[in-house]
Amino acid sequence: MEKGVQRWIVDISKWNPSSNDFSFALSLLPQTHHSSITRFVKMEDRKRALVSLLLQYTLVHEVLGIPYPDIVINRTLEGKPFLECARFCFEFPNFNFNVSHHGDYVAIASEPLCLVGLDIVNFMIPEKETVPEYIQNFSSYFSSSEWDRIISVGNNEEVLAEFYRYWCLKEAYVKAIGSGLAYGLHKVEFHHTNWTSISVKVDGVTNQQWRFWLFNLDKGHSVSIARGHPRLAIESYKRSLKRTKFNEEEHNVGLHLPNPRFVLRTVEELISVIHKAKRSC
Repeated sequence: MEKGVQRWIVDISKWNPSSNDFSFALSLLPQTHHSSITRFVKMEDRKRALVSLLLQYTLVHEVLGIPYPDIVINRTLEGKPFLECARFCFEFPNFNFNVSHHGDYVAIASEPLCLVGLDIVNFMIPEKETVPEYIQNFSSYFSSSEWDRIISVGNNEEVLAEFYRYWCLKEAYVKAIGSGLAYGLHKVEFHHTNWTSISVKVDGVTNQQWRFWLFNLDKGHSVSIARGHPRLAIESYKRSLKRTKFNEEEHNVGLHLPNPRFVLRTVEELISVIHKAKRSC
C-alpha cells in the first residue's frame, strides 16, 4: 500500500507564466473547475488554485492509473476535495488526498487507507499589529497548555513561529476529518517533544488513532501531515470515502505506513503529464 502514500510539493515562485501559458494550463482542466480559479483577482491566488488542481489530477492519474477523461474530482460542502472514481481504486482500500497552499508553496498528500490532512503555513509577519496583538486574536482556538507554550517560547519571532506551528497542526487535523475551520479548534490540543512524537487530545482525551508530522520547508514555511482512522471523519465526508470501517489490525497497517519526504514537482512537469494524458485518449 506504500504507493498510495504520496507527498508532492510545488514552489510556485519558480513559475511565472505568460498570459498564454496560464491559459493553456487552465485549458487542460475540466471546464467545471475554471471559475474556481478565475474568480481570484490576484495572479498569485490564481496560480495557487490552478496548481492545486494540476497536482490533484496528476497524482490521481499517475498513482491510480485512471485515464484522464475518467477522473472526476469534486468537493464536499465543507470544501474538502475527493475522488468520485472509486470504481477504479481497486489497489487501495480507501484512497483519499488533501491539498494546501500558502505563501510560495502548493502541496498534496495522499493515503491508501487512513484519512489524510495537510496544511502549509507561511510565517507572515503582521503589518499593522505587534506579534502579541496579532496572535491574541486567535487565543480562543488554543488550550491553556498550548497558549502557555506559545507565549513563553522566546522572542517575538520565535513566538510567531510557534503559533504558526500549532495552527498548522490544528488545520491538518480538521482538514483530515473534513470539517473545515468551523470545528471547535480549542477542543483539539497538541503535545510534542521538540515537534516530534506529536500526539493529540480531543475534548481532553488522548486519541491514539492519529499520527502527525511537522516539517520546516524553509525559514518562512512549515507543513504538517495528519493521518487518522476513517471512522473519525464527519458524516458528509464519510459519504465520499470508499470504506470507513476497518478492524484494528487493518487500521494499524495504514496508520504505521512510512511517511515519506515531500517530492518537489514543477508546474511544467504537471502540465506535461496532463497534456500527454489528454492526447493519448
